[in-house]
Amino acid sequence: MTSFSADWILPISDAPLDGGVVTLDDGRIVSVAPGKSDADVALGRAVVLPGLVNAHTHLELSYLRGRIAPAARFLDWVRPMLAARRERSPIDDAAILRAVAQAIQEARATGTALVGEVTNTLATVSALADAGMPAHVFHELIGFGGVDVDKQVASARRAIDAVAGGAVADDAVTDDAVAYDAVAYDAIAVDRDVRLSLAPHAPYSVSPALFAAIRRDLDAHAPTVSTVHLGESPEEVEFLKSGAGPWRTLLEDLGVWNDQWEAPQSSPVEYLAEMGLLTASMLAVHGVQFDGADLDRLRTLGVTLVSCPRSNRYVGVGSPPLEAFYAMDVEVAFGTDSLASVDDLNMFSELAEARRIAPKVPARTLLRSATLTGAGALGFGDQFGSIEPGKRAALIAVRVPEGVSDVEEYLVSGIQPSAIQWLMSTPNSQIPTST
Repeated sequence: MTSFSADWILPISDAPLDGGVVTLDDGRIVSVAPGKSDADVALGRAVVLPGLVNAHTHLELSYLRGRIAPAARFLDWVRPMLAARRERSPIDDAAILRAVAQAIQEARATGTALVGEVTNTLATVSALADAGMPAHVFHELIGFGGVDVDKQVASARRAIDAVAGGAVADDAVTDDAVAYDAVAYDAIAVDRDVRLSLAPHAPYSVSPALFAAIRRDLDAHAPTVSTVHLGESPEEVEFLKSGAGPWRTLLEDLGVWNDQWEAPQSSPVEYLAEMGLLTASMLAVHGVQFDGADLDRLRTLGVTLVSCPRSNRYVGVGSPPLEAFYAMDVEVAFGTDSLASVDDLNMFSELAEARRIAPKVPARTLLRSATLTGAGALGFGDQFGSIEPGKRAALIAVRVPEGVSDVEEYLVSGIQPSAIQWLMSTPNSQIPTST
């Protein structure tokens, strides 16, 4: 059993403490109390808070770091990204897998305790398990035309079951947009900290039939959570309204256009809501193009909106209307998206961008989104995201410079790894004293 005292404690689930002691034992939080009594480790000018939650990332794209240039329009980013992905398969490329492992290490060094990982290949599952990084892994399916959806979903489900159960899958999963070759999945021993489910990619890359098949699979394996890219670009909105525009052109170029598909002439939220896809267990990612009616519907359905503001700017879709998200009482979590569209996986940098574009949102609210809301959305709310007795001791301490009085505002200004230390159940050194 080890106790830590600090000048500030942010339980997230309760009011901040101006001085407090947190006691840990065997990987769990035993207690949190106000005051500055004696402790095994005195952290001094530091703030203790839960490890952050990256609710949306694509670790298997980490090898693309710095290879895809920022774009002024979304499709100008998508096309080179797809071309780069076709060159190599993450399943058997050692360099890609090393990039995944390095990205996980970087995420942990910047204070991330839990991730929502989106993968088309399941190649990242073993790396997450090996690194001890808790995660909900979303096996993302893509298929707009020419796909036997029942076969595709059944194959993907067998791959998930094989990975989770330690048996070798008897066939492969492919997607028609990324066009990986058929591969076999190695058995991976996955513990309860790495959970898996199916997920649809987006309205412009998934047919209504595939959406329905994925929904049936999710219902058959409830309770579970899933995720979908939604309302990210103006081109997506145009495509659903008219059936035309750059997305149709790309689908035709890829040879996967579906002549039977008809534009719903609705918003992305209306489209998926009418199909029964949007529930409290579905994370809607991005939402840059959402209006008040969309946000009202998401709130009513209990959908958590995962915002990735740095990625949105990088790929040319603009900044999300974060202040509107909060004003409409939508549950908001944060993610970094992938290293193909962001410089790093530092969630504190994501918070700094959120602060820049949403100056009216209280820092405390942003911090809750990056911890407890994200943990709950991923199905780990009983384990992560707040400092409460019985929860995981996944806590970090951030050194606070002299002269800082509002520590919550300081935490959303951008924190570098050199100022971050993980608290352990056994005594360890104090957090760094230099940035």
